[in-house]
Amino acid sequence: MRNYVQPGDSITFTATAAASSGDGVLVGSLFGIASGDAGIGDKLVITTKGVFTMPKVSTDVMTLGAVVYWDDSAGLVTTDDDTGSNPRIGLAVTAAGNPSGTVNVRLD
Repeated sequence: MRNYVQPGDSITFTATAAASSGDGVLVGSLFGIASGDAGIGDKLVITTKGVFTMPKVSTDVMTLGAVVYWDDSAGLVTTDDDTGSNPRIGLAVTAAGNPSGTVNVRLD
C-alpha cells in the first residue's frame, strides 16, 4: 500500500500542555496515554491502544465492559458523558466500585 503511514498505536505530536508519563492526554478527539514526560512545546508520544490502569472518579461504579469517558478538566475516567462533552475513551475491563480510585481501561 503506497498510502500506509504507521500502525497508529503511538502518535507523536508537539505538546500543548505539560504531561507526565502515564497521564491521559486529549488532543481534539484523539485520546492516549503519555509514554514519557513532556513540557509545552516538547515532542510527546501517546499510546492510543492497549489496557491501562487509570484514575477514576471515586464515586463512579464501573462494571466489566462499561463504556467509559474522559473528564479532561479533572483528569479522570468517568461513566458520565456529561451530555457529550466528555469523549468516550474505551471500556472498563475490570469492575470498580464506590469508592475506588482506579479502573483498568481498554482504549478504543
